[in-house]
Amino acid sequence: MQSHESTHDYFASRTIPYKSPMGCIGIVAANQTSISHLFFTDNFPFNEPPHLQVQYPVLSCAQELLDRYFAGEPLDVSEIPIRADWGTSFQKRVWDAIQRIPYGEVCSYKWIAEQIGKPKAVRAVGSAVGANPVSILRPCHRVVRSNGALGGYGGGLERKHQLLVLEGYPVENLK
Repeated sequence: MQSHESTHDYFASRTIPYKSPMGCIGIVAANQTSISHLFFTDNFPFNEPPHLQVQYPVLSCAQELLDRYFAGEPLDVSEIPIRADWGTSFQKRVWDAIQRIPYGEVCSYKWIAEQIGKPKAVRAVGSAVGANPVSILRPCHRVVRSNGALGGYGGGLERKHQLLVLEGYPVENLK
């Protein structure tokens, strides 16, 4: 994926829309068995190619997983392999730490910085959290500020709030 056009072609040829209660989610297959991106979008930018789910069976698996998640079941992300061959080593360490935040709980950016051995890198952690390519599957919505404020979220703060409510987190404790 060296040019804008080839990046667009990559996404267009392996992305399906998922209609969630919180809006449209794009699900991108890295290959037949793993996901490379999962993102909220207000305007789905692609036409779904015919038979895409047959070509990439992981897309159907991801839809089923999201169906169960939005029905209130805890998410078992081990069911869907994530293939992210990009990102710096720092980002990958942050993303691994995010993956360990339990369903229905939150942790702070500071906590993640401490977990990866970079306690002063809180802002860099925030940037790495924001670069997470697989929202929900790598639950960056569970990362909040140390003062109890929601912080940011690529899908929008209202969706972050809704995801935490869905998981049973007592959002009234947040600012």
